[in-house]
Amino acid sequence: MWQEAKTLAVDVYKLIRKSPELSKDWGLRDQMQRSAVSIPSNIAEGDARKSDKDSVRFFHIASGSLAELITQLEIAKDLEFPGDEELQDLIDRLETLSKRIGALAKARR
Repeated sequence: MWQEAKTLAVDVYKLIRKSPELSKDWGLRDQMQRSAVSIPSNIAEGDARKSDKDSVRFFHIASGSLAELITQLEIAKDLEFPGDEELQDLIDRLETLSKRIGALAKARR
């Protein structure tokens, strides 16, 4: 799961680099990058925690960042940035990851 989240973060960075318009929108770009990096970072931190309670807390933070990133990608779509298919692919992958993080948090409770 961490690997998948990390790959998604890298894909967000690649998408931003490929889109001159998105690269110039520093506010949205910055928020997307922060959210994308936060997801695998919090999964890793949660997995490293000694107690299930701490782990679940970090998995919930990862889920929140994931929801933020989906929202930001939806905004990019609504603004008609190039790469609509790539944006949708990322959203679909994030929605699948969200379910997996939720299941992991539930299992650790």
